[in-house]
Amino acid sequence: MAVERVATGFRWAEGPVYFAAGRYVLFSDIPNNRIMRFCEDDGHVSVYRQPSMNSNGNTIDREGRLISCEHSGRRVTRTELDGSITIIADKYNGKRLNSPNDAVVTSDGAIWFTDPIYGIGGYYEGIKAEPEQEKHNVYRVDPKSGDIKVVVDDFVEPNGIALSPDEKKLYVIDTGFTDGPNNPSQIRSFDLDVSAGKVSNSKVFADMPKPSITDGVRTDTDGRVWLSVGWGDPNEDGVRCYTPAGELLGKIHIPETVANLCFGGQQRNRLYICGSTSLYAVYTSVQGSMKP
Repeated sequence: MAVERVATGFRWAEGPVYFAAGRYVLFSDIPNNRIMRFCEDDGHVSVYRQPSMNSNGNTIDREGRLISCEHSGRRVTRTELDGSITIIADKYNGKRLNSPNDAVVTSDGAIWFTDPIYGIGGYYEGIKAEPEQEKHNVYRVDPKSGDIKVVVDDFVEPNGIALSPDEKKLYVIDTGFTDGPNNPSQIRSFDLDVSAGKVSNSKVFADMPKPSITDGVRTDTDGRVWLSVGWGDPNEDGVRCYTPAGELLGKIHIPETVANLCFGGQQRNRLYICGSTSLYAVYTSVQGSMKP
């Protein structure tokens, strides 16, 4: 089960999501302002959308629709089955969001997303602007009313987000270390109440070895947590796998900084890994969680 580089030629690959119906992976190429598509059946790579509003994290909802976090749009969007785009969230309390980064969809249809400030820090991955939200929050969009509420407000820079397979845990990465050496480089876990739309019992699930940070996160069907690692020690570039209790099981080494990852394949046992300029893939002995 060797790691393969299945596609290359990108500036900054991020936000992979797998569409089982078409056997393809969509992922963002943020500075190039496009979403790419890798077809699993024949290895064909093409541009899915350009411009993409400098999209970052992507996921899929329970109806098979693409959910994207867009830097330059400072919004979360849904691509409908007819190809039209619906704005899910772009403001909170009358002010623009900072730059939505990553999202998950719970079984009730609610969309949970993170909102750090990376996409408005310059012109490379978005459009430079002043933040309008004082705090860098994790939000929940109600599936029926569309109301947007803050669910966690004490992150320095909330980043990747994922669900445990039973939806009893919510995992959120804090990449605050990018803003200062005393800030966290870690992933936190919360007890999740899907029906109430709330989280509780915040814990540090795992700390990363500074100066490296983790950015993206996925879980498998047994609740193990898979994390991207990069931007620090090159020997740490790759993927880390943890038990549900937070114990490090092992690492997959990649020759580039890894920003994000997702499971795919017909048996959902192929891990797709977004290294900076390339998309990598490796078959695993586990299956990714069916939850986005």
